[in-house]
Amino acid sequence: MATLPLEKMRQLENRFGEIEARMAQGPESDVYVRLASEYSELEPVVAAIRNHGRTVTEIDDLKQMLKDRDTEQEMRALAELELAELEERLEELEAQMQVMLLPKDAADEKSAILEIRAGTGGSEAALFAGDLFRMYERYAGSHGWKVEVVSASEGEAGGYKEIVATITGRGVFARLKFESGVHRVQRVPETESGGRIHTSAATVAVLPEAEEIDVEIRNEDIRIDTMRASGAGGQHVNTTDSAVRITHLPTGVVVTQSEKSQHQNRARAMQLLRARLFDMERQKADSERSAERKSQVGSGDRSERIRTYNFPQGRVTDHRINLTLYKLDRMMEGEIDEVVDALVADYQAGQLAALSET
Repeated sequence: MATLPLEKMRQLENRFGEIEARMAQGPESDVYVRLASEYSELEPVVAAIRNHGRTVTEIDDLKQMLKDRDTEQEMRALAELELAELEERLEELEAQMQVMLLPKDAADEKSAILEIRAGTGGSEAALFAGDLFRMYERYAGSHGWKVEVVSASEGEAGGYKEIVATITGRGVFARLKFESGVHRVQRVPETESGGRIHTSAATVAVLPEAEEIDVEIRNEDIRIDTMRASGAGGQHVNTTDSAVRITHLPTGVVVTQSEKSQHQNRARAMQLLRARLFDMERQKADSERSAERKSQVGSGDRSERIRTYNFPQGRVTDHRINLTLYKLDRMMEGEIDEVVDALVADYQAGQLAALSET
């Protein structure tokens, strides 16, 4: 049976009680919102802890009944049956709780910024980038998340050379963070008369959306340049210098936004800059735990080939966990939960293995 961190469980129960008491006192709205967020996060964990406690007590009571020589034979038979059921349930509970008590990624509950860029393969890669964006857009819709395109550069034959979008909702990053990497496609392009299969690729990056409290950006650390925004064929979209480029001097990170509103461009460029700097900090922290991380679902390296979409065979293979599914059409419609669940489970198994070694 799994060994649970009993002291941590007591601490979580105590913290839950403290939050309940503080919320009942009617604190100011910003404090209440923060407490309510922590409360909703802890509630299922504490419910499981209390369920575990009740089950342990029931098992102890049944064992005491079986030890008592005065217990009637009929009652003893019933107690033995119930004990076997409860011990089986306790084992399942402890396995679930081990996962629930794993160290949480602080960014998991955040919204995300999705960046897709066409890689090798020319027009076919841009079309595939468009297919991937629609896949994630449909997946987001099925979860009630909001998708908003921040910037897009269309391919000559359709799709996108590059597209950046925000996906807003609770727990978006937790579900999409393992999508970062190189996605490869194998299919026969419509322009291919000989029926030959072409291979092309697109790179996906999923960044947790960072708030000002997550990343401090000092005014003296950034340079903001404005320039004339250009439309199709090099025509100026308007007569004002509306495009904004922000350079973060300490890291050299550059973000550019070129929609019509300069005010909106600046806000969105800062949003992207915060996300990229936050992601850099997370990548640095992860690299310090690289030995542990590589034993899980890949390094998160943007250049790592993670998945292949084979259209002639209707097959999708995730190379990190050796998972192959013959439901490509449904996945492209946004039904990717089966792959996401498998990646999350593999990551959690790696965490549990690492904990058992310490």
